[in-house]
Amino acid sequence: MNSKLIRSNFIKFFEEKSHSFIHSSSIVAKNDPTLMFTNAGMNQFKNIFLGNEKSKIKRVVNSQKCLRVSGKHNDLEEVGIDHYHHTMFEMLGNWSFGDYFKKEIINWSLEILTEVYKLNKDDLYVTVFEGNKEDKLDKDLEAYNFWSEIIDDDKIVLGDKKDNFWEMGETGPCGPCSEIHIDLRSNLEKSKTPGNILVNTDHPEVIELWNLVFIQYDRKADGSLKELPEKHIDTGMGFERLARIIQQKQSNYDTDIFAPLINEITKITGLEYGKDNNIDVAFRVIVDHLRAVAFCISDGQIPGNTGSAYVIRRILRRAVRYGYTFLNQSEPFIYKLVKILSKQFLDYFDEIHKQKELIESIIYEEEKSFLRTLQSGIERLGIMIKNSKSKKLSGKDVFELFDTYGFPPDLTSLILKEKKMLFNLNEFDVELEKQRLRSKKSSKSSVSDWIVLNSIQSDSFCGYDKLEVKTKVNQYRFVKIKDQEICQIVLENTPFYPEGGGQNGDIGKLVFQDNSELLIYDTKKENGKIIHFSKKSDINISCNVNAVVDSVNRNYCSSNHTSTHILHQALRDVLGYHVEQKGSSVSSVGLRFDFSHFKKIDSNQINEIERFVNSKIDDSLDIDENRNEDYKNALAQGAIGLFGEKYGKKVRTIKFGNSYELCGGTHVKNTLNIRNFLILSESSIASGIRRIEAISGKKSINYLSERNNEINELKSILSTNKSTIDSVRNLKNENTELSKELKKSQKTLIQFYSKHYHMKFKVENGINVLVENVDMDKELMRSLSFDLINKIDRSVIILYARESNNLNIICNVSKNLNDYERINASEIIKEICSIINGAGGGQKNYASGFGPFVNNLDKTINNILKKITTN
Repeated sequence: MNSKLIRSNFIKFFEEKSHSFIHSSSIVAKNDPTLMFTNAGMNQFKNIFLGNEKSKIKRVVNSQKCLRVSGKHNDLEEVGIDHYHHTMFEMLGNWSFGDYFKKEIINWSLEILTEVYKLNKDDLYVTVFEGNKEDKLDKDLEAYNFWSEIIDDDKIVLGDKKDNFWEMGETGPCGPCSEIHIDLRSNLEKSKTPGNILVNTDHPEVIELWNLVFIQYDRKADGSLKELPEKHIDTGMGFERLARIIQQKQSNYDTDIFAPLINEITKITGLEYGKDNNIDVAFRVIVDHLRAVAFCISDGQIPGNTGSAYVIRRILRRAVRYGYTFLNQSEPFIYKLVKILSKQFLDYFDEIHKQKELIESIIYEEEKSFLRTLQSGIERLGIMIKNSKSKKLSGKDVFELFDTYGFPPDLTSLILKEKKMLFNLNEFDVELEKQRLRSKKSSKSSVSDWIVLNSIQSDSFCGYDKLEVKTKVNQYRFVKIKDQEICQIVLENTPFYPEGGGQNGDIGKLVFQDNSELLIYDTKKENGKIIHFSKKSDINISCNVNAVVDSVNRNYCSSNHTSTHILHQALRDVLGYHVEQKGSSVSSVGLRFDFSHFKKIDSNQINEIERFVNSKIDDSLDIDENRNEDYKNALAQGAIGLFGEKYGKKVRTIKFGNSYELCGGTHVKNTLNIRNFLILSESSIASGIRRIEAISGKKSINYLSERNNEINELKSILSTNKSTIDSVRNLKNENTELSKELKKSQKTLIQFYSKHYHMKFKVENGINVLVENVDMDKELMRSLSFDLINKIDRSVIILYARESNNLNIICNVSKNLNDYERINASEIIKEICSIINGAGGGQKNYASGFGPFVNNLDKTINNILKKITTN
């Protein structure tokens, strides 16, 4: 059974059991500040489990794109080492929201595994929660009894809280679970040791297949458990592992999910999978990490330096590193695998195919950039080796190379091994642990239970129409992060816009009946609730309150948000309809807009885009808002949505003239409210992705006023009545003329030296050799050597110069000596540098190095050249 059929059979089975199929949500977590990435199928249903939202559908099935790279779920550095861990994977799952419970899912799980997937019932084992005294929980007899009706008792294994009690977090929904395991050992091994004693012992062939979670409790902040009013089912089964079992493979990577990618790497590298362990690990790392990176890019997350963007960059760089170290790939190649991946998922996750060129270009540029970093790291390591007084490098220095410059410690170890050196692993581990503890400390928080003041737990937003409203505090709690204590408040009805769609959350204040005020410094949406953030204070938080949004801050945000919509329209009008939004950030300070485009935007186009936006502002366009438009109808009418965003059946649309977008943010009522729009910068943030930063409204007018003052001051400094631009241009021209004169002088100097050293060449076995100690800088030495090499055929030129107590040295070799006599400048420099405890390298015709100055260097160099020229 191929993998596509395995997936479709799972979905079909549960659809026949009255489940509704729901598409996978984005792999990049949206509107959930507790997650960077979707790590389980239940993530998109959290609000239902938490009781913050009522589900309109009682039974659901899907296959969810997931990413796990840290924490209890996975360790990135283990992926590829074994045959079953992954970063990106699909989770097959089905859910019941207050509908069926344990009996139904226990029976159905056995039915699909044995009757649809034809797995041997005798190979299956199940675990049941044994109970926990601390939580005052008895054995899950209900699950045990249902299982005992359909399988033998010796196939049921009791499990402790660690293995058989699932919790969403430190607080919140939780419950016992029942895992289904399968014994894949040979009959001989099975006859020696019964499978039930190998369950949950990390045996490589007795493995977990499916987890059935029975959500029936709510964990409170004090650790106590409370029965939930509605009980839910949440199941998850790893698609890749299931495919391995059904296809009877020894490894997940042997299935038809990964085999096409592995075969393509073989074609590219000429190396075979299954012959060498290090090469095999590299293959597995690359095919796994490619999937993770490609899916994240397709869902809008571009590699970068912070947060989730950095996680993606780190995953890709690990793949590049393995290709560089073990597959001898010093040029980008991973991007070539995207076409295979896009074909694989065309029928189910077609977002890879739709954005194939963009994904390829981003991965290519990331590969190219990190390969340069690796080369730079090798040079830095060379300096560390040169300066080391022992054969053991400091672990602290190696950690700095890893932490600051991204140079991997395993590659450091390989390079050191070649030089019969090593580094202090204990010191490195100490620094790594310090970093881990710093990270853990900075993220550690404690959260109190919600203090409920209002039994009516509605939570509505009225901020499109009002900036001030009399309302009630539904509930509040205290959160301690590091040394800061925060109060989080949920209101019955709020005018505060929560962060979303790239727009910052509102700020403002809550005014209580006793006139005490609580300043709100941020607003976010978490698990379906709008949460208002304030610093903890001594104010008595009562039920009735007046919620007041900071109108100035909101107006600036609205001005910038509307500006992004019109800017998007301008970009598509001026540059072409290939332009798609790839991200945005809207605050009261300004706006940032990321979009797909293949080249730098020239100044004329920037001016045209700016004029387009300002003309729409002058057109006095009224907002045309529809808060309940049919999603499919909106798209059919030309509305633009953000790729990777998941929309409901009903959406809010915003129109300003021909600008028509799906959007939940705040906007001006008329474009005249924006007043003015100004682009500050345009840049590249990744291959095929450009970024515009801009300001609007009063801030743009103030900015222009400040620039005008600067121009007036510049006029005063230049003391001229002429045009300021002409005056600055004259200064630039004068500087250019001076640079030309300097270059001319340098050329004359090189000609002088060239004439002088032309006469100093010696002939050794038909090769012209020049070795000279010169008094000049490295750049002048380089220029002189190329001038001489072009004048004298079949030459080897070595020039060195003392700088304080250090030595700079270069070697230039005629190309015909590279080709026929095999004389290599890089090898010459490396040999000289190894003798003087220096470092260097380069190309076969030109190389350079450095090290401590030594006497009688001429003699050393001539001995090396004599050996080379006589071979």
